[in-house]
Amino acid sequence: MKRIAVDAMGGDHAPKAIVEGVNRAIQDFSDIEVQLYGHEDKIREYLTVKERVTIIHTQEKIDSDDEPTKAIRRKKEASMVLAAKAVKEERADALLSAGNTGALLAAGLLVVGRIKGIERPGLMSTLPTTNGQGFDMLDLGANAENTPTHLLQYAVLGSFYAKTVRGIAKPRVGLLNNGTEATKGDTLHKEAYDLLSREPSIHFIGNVEARDVMHGVADVVVTDGFTGNAVLKAIEGTAMTIMGSLKSSLTSGGFKAKLGALLLKDSLYQLKETMDYSSAGGAVLFGLKAPLVKSHGSSDAQAIYHTIKQIRAMLATDVVNQLVTTFSKEVQGD
Repeated sequence: MKRIAVDAMGGDHAPKAIVEGVNRAIQDFSDIEVQLYGHEDKIREYLTVKERVTIIHTQEKIDSDDEPTKAIRRKKEASMVLAAKAVKEERADALLSAGNTGALLAAGLLVVGRIKGIERPGLMSTLPTTNGQGFDMLDLGANAENTPTHLLQYAVLGSFYAKTVRGIAKPRVGLLNNGTEATKGDTLHKEAYDLLSREPSIHFIGNVEARDVMHGVADVVVTDGFTGNAVLKAIEGTAMTIMGSLKSSLTSGGFKAKLGALLLKDSLYQLKETMDYSSAGGAVLFGLKAPLVKSHGSSDAQAIYHTIKQIRAMLATDVVNQLVTTFSKEVQGD
């Protein structure tokens, strides 16, 4: 049985969206148990399932404007902190939260701990592509600054995830840069390119540009945390703007536009599903001793459901323990 600790009080729509997502996941997946951390009365208001769900009551939570590290150290009874402790003490196998991103990163590093041999865990998410295959990208903001060695480790981590969890036999790894030529970029990217090109455990295809990532140019895209976070938000904003503008044009364009919308209904729904990054799950803080997954702060019940599905796949493939074994061997070799 896969045990998932869930911060029920994190996110813009907590606990309603969190609990409703759990309801659906419990019904669909018979091999999971969920521990809901948060205010019991507020959780029970939306909880409809009775089996394989436990509520751990606490009235304390971490707010979106809390300073991350201080919040983790001072709010010992916060729902996120208690969930992280459950993972550390092996009472749960993974943690899900839609709450304060910085606090979750701090909880991952300070409470759960990183895998020996990994310098900086990276925040990774599977983002959509036009062919529906998606690509894994990291770091998406766990670290504001990175070294070439960090980017090399992100490439190994991302490739490992794509191969183990997503089932891609030989993941193509690209380094995000301002041009595809090997000589492009600043010192960080040039040195990272050299390290990646000499790493035998990955299939490095060279530099890739931001305009090409959603066309499936690579299965794994590696970048520093500052750039990755900026690109992620640009993709999210562009997708929301396009879908919003398209909807507005079709609903306010008169009879012909509405007729066209009716005829294109199936295609438009398919486009929406293709562009919906939430269906791939949340962002994984990859490189820790257990899976910690951050769902978007505005996640609805469907996004929470898909994130639980993602965590279930990670636990089924035992990807973290495989990583521990892999990096332990490398450290011993050094």
